[in-house]
Amino acid sequence: MNGYQLATVASAGLFVCLGLIGLVLKSCRHLHFSDREGEWHHPHSRQPPVPRLGGIALAGTFVAVFVLFFGVALKNQPGALAELAKIAGLSLAMFALGLWDDFRPLGARRKFFGQLAVASAAYFLGLGIQRVGLPFIGQTVDLGIWWAWLVTLFWLVGMTNLINLIDGVDGLAGGIGLMLMLLLAGVGGGTGDVQFIAVGMTGALLGFLCFNFPPAKIYMGDGGAYFLGFLIGCLTIANSHKGTVFAALIAPLFVLALPILDTLLAILRRGLRGLPLFRPDRRHIHHRLLEMGLSSRQIVLGLYAFTASFLVLGLAAFWSHDEYLPILTGCAVLIILLSAGKLSFSREWFAVGRVLGGSLDMRAEIQYALHQTRWLAMEGARCKSIDSLWEDLVFVARKLGYVKVRLELDNVEKTWQSPDATGADCSTSIHQLPCGPSNVMELSAPCSALVGKKLSETHETKFRILGDLVAEGWAKAARVWEKSHRLPVRFETRKTSTAIIAADALNPEPASRPAA
Repeated sequence: MNGYQLATVASAGLFVCLGLIGLVLKSCRHLHFSDREGEWHHPHSRQPPVPRLGGIALAGTFVAVFVLFFGVALKNQPGALAELAKIAGLSLAMFALGLWDDFRPLGARRKFFGQLAVASAAYFLGLGIQRVGLPFIGQTVDLGIWWAWLVTLFWLVGMTNLINLIDGVDGLAGGIGLMLMLLLAGVGGGTGDVQFIAVGMTGALLGFLCFNFPPAKIYMGDGGAYFLGFLIGCLTIANSHKGTVFAALIAPLFVLALPILDTLLAILRRGLRGLPLFRPDRRHIHHRLLEMGLSSRQIVLGLYAFTASFLVLGLAAFWSHDEYLPILTGCAVLIILLSAGKLSFSREWFAVGRVLGGSLDMRAEIQYALHQTRWLAMEGARCKSIDSLWEDLVFVARKLGYVKVRLELDNVEKTWQSPDATGADCSTSIHQLPCGPSNVMELSAPCSALVGKKLSETHETKFRILGDLVAEGWAKAARVWEKSHRLPVRFETRKTSTAIIAADALNPEPASRPAA
């Protein structure tokens, strides 16, 4: 493709995406549809809620550019056109899976099996990693049928979820996707179909960021994140000539250093503490930066700069044909360590003994809390009223060591407080609940005067995790109750209710008490 064609495709992607986003936003306002049902890890703190249907514009732009320009750009490359058609169909199938989840949450297990199905289809249609060139020794290894299938699944599903996991701050996933497309456009000169798609999606992502940069007017949603991640994975395989060029596979990993690092830390953190490995939480790197007081713009610009440095390393890895891979890897590690030290993350990362010991100490209590909160979630279908569900909430909170619970629903609150909380030094956590900014849960736990500074950090971390679990359990129970009774989640009385009662006086032996 010449420079004129590349500029035309990029411009088309930009303007088509801008037009489609305008139509999506107008449709959302007209149909009064702004977001999917609230989830614990996606609280609706912004009013009005931001639509999550930006993926429609990205996928629509991809289809439009493909239809408009494939005859001009690829008329003399029938093989490339056939491969491009496969990539397009499979990427749109992954987009459909994510879009379904945007409208109606499918659950992690169903989404994972759906991703495996689409990735398997890609492999059996010829988009697989059949051989891998090993760096340093100059040899190529034939993976065989089954290993090639497993490696392809790991690559495509991993790419799909990496983009989705990093989509936690306005503009972040779109910006990283843009840099990946720039990388693929730069290294895909030898394969016209890869460069064609990458340039078109570069323009589309520029248009999307006009609406997604903080403060965002639209999110890409799971549909957009799945589509973008899977498309990047397929383009990388196509650019590597079915896996024979190691540099084409390793170059995108440099750009994805941030989501890869974030995912590995999340899995390690959850595994050590006994939490489900794929349970969503608010402890990702961008969440930590928000807690430090940085604005969304400061965070996204800083992470852009971090990723741009790895984009340079990825291009250098490809153009050097892995000759300088050890040096480039060392530079990557150095950048990570310097960034972590600048943000004070390295103190936690290198305190391996303290973090490991504290995590193992709290595993048993977290496992107990998981059982209690699962029981609370199931009570949503059994309780006849929200007031009854409130009593179950207090029972669970009391069993987990809390001495005060305050729950506000639709500007009406109820409070339970144990006599042990009177005059005690307590640590309080506030949790924003889904389905409205006026829904808040406040939990207070006593601070132990007998622990030193080293253990008090573990104490705070434990009650923060337990508080998240309690709030998540209540959110699930309330959602089930709302569906079962077809009524809004609010207290029966409009009066503020404050009860200070003995610990053993509230539901001492409820009929549906969970098995500990």
